[in-house]
Amino acid sequence: MFAKIFLLTALLIGVSCRHIQIVHRPNAYVQDSTNLVEDDLEDLYSEQEFESVHPIYLTPRVRRQAHGVLNSNPDGSMNIMGKLPLAGNNNNALSAIGGISGAKPGGFSSASAGLALDNVNGHGLSLTGNHIPDMGNQLTAAGKLNLFHNDHHNLAANAFATRTMPQNPVIPNFNTYGGGLDYSFNNKLGASLSAAHTDLFKRTDLSAMGNVNLFRNPTSSLDFNAGVSKSISPFIPKQSWQPAFGLSYSRFF
Repeated sequence: MFAKIFLLTALLIGVSCRHIQIVHRPNAYVQDSTNLVEDDLEDLYSEQEFESVHPIYLTPRVRRQAHGVLNSNPDGSMNIMGKLPLAGNNNNALSAIGGISGAKPGGFSSASAGLALDNVNGHGLSLTGNHIPDMGNQLTAAGKLNLFHNDHHNLAANAFATRTMPQNPVIPNFNTYGGGLDYSFNNKLGASLSAAHTDLFKRTDLSAMGNVNLFRNPTSSLDFNAGVSKSISPFIPKQSWQPAFGLSYSRFF
């Protein structure tokens, strides 16, 4: 059943999507730097017992109560992500998801809401609506396919398509699509490669990022992130790789 849903969503993405521009991956799907989705899977159906020879992410459990993550940005603003399980069985979990990014006194940078379907083997699908004040709205379909996992390593591929609908009538609706690879080791070290393209602006965004978890317990996490990004477009005169780094502190609730 899950495979059929995944295939149908992939086909819908391919039919509806042209090319798009987004500087970063969609909020609800790929900006889950605190692994809220994966933590859900590890806590799903916790009353069931499995043989200890299996890695924990091969036998996920889903939380049955609402929960979320609060973390901070370098400019002092906050990001809030929440998730509410709606239905599920031993293999799949359907949840309502939502979040606010860049929240600070006087406003926020974006707000999102949608649905996420998570599979016991690490696969996932999501459909998310995003509102950006003074800019417009976005609708994103995304999917994740777990390629490999064992006791120490985890490798997953992801893809998304976003439809942006600007409030300015002069700017037409446009599409962005992209994808990437995410790798993690012992939930301590991580790396990702991603690319996104927006045909309207003839722009392609590339990024390579890495992160190290410095501290983590059931209620908080501190991570160091570093990497480089580059935008390629005939309208951008300077197209060199730009470094980025910083600390991210998250609080789970």
